[in-house]
Amino acid sequence: MALAWSPPPLRARLVTALALDRRLARIAMRTREPMLGQMRLAWWREALGKPVADRPRGDLVLDNAGQHWAGREAGLIALVDGWEVLVSAPRIGADEAEAFARQRAAFFALLPNEAAPPAVAEAVAAAARVWALADAAAAVSDPAERAVLVAAGQTAAARPARLPAALRGLAVLAALGRRALARGGRPLMEGRAAALSALRGAIFLR
Repeated sequence: MALAWSPPPLRARLVTALALDRRLARIAMRTREPMLGQMRLAWWREALGKPVADRPRGDLVLDNAGQHWAGREAGLIALVDGWEVLVSAPRIGADEAEAFARQRAAFFALLPNEAAPPAVAEAVAAAARVWALADAAAAVSDPAERAVLVAAGQTAAARPARLPAALRGLAVLAALGRRALARGGRPLMEGRAAALSALRGAIFLR
């Protein structure tokens, strides 16, 4: 739904970033030994840090990153760093939730072609953190950790600000995230009202 509301010039970047995010999430959620998870994440960090011509070929996500994120890899590397916070932390506390959200959400600032003014950049960062924390809260099984993620997400959602039209897709994710957080960390698309929340986010850009 977020992709459908994103303008074509940004859609390929968002598709790639979200596909990478899903790949990293699977690593984090399936890791029982932190060192093994960190090694898998380190492969992505190293691959994204290389010049495009020097990267391994044949992985669709990595190939698309080379095509659509060349020169902007810092946002994708931050995404890797964000998931490593959850892989390496014995438990998710307030500090871990904030570090995870900040780094997982960083790539949204690099989606547009031009840097946003400070006030807009702050709104983008807050909206992206809402999505990052709400989505994670719905996935964790520990009630205490879910509560930490929900609390951090609600702090980020406390002052929603209008987003630029180019980031209508992020507005959709943030609107769904705020609704999910208000419901205690439920899945973003759960219930019939989810689609209406997404539509409101796309229209009002907040």
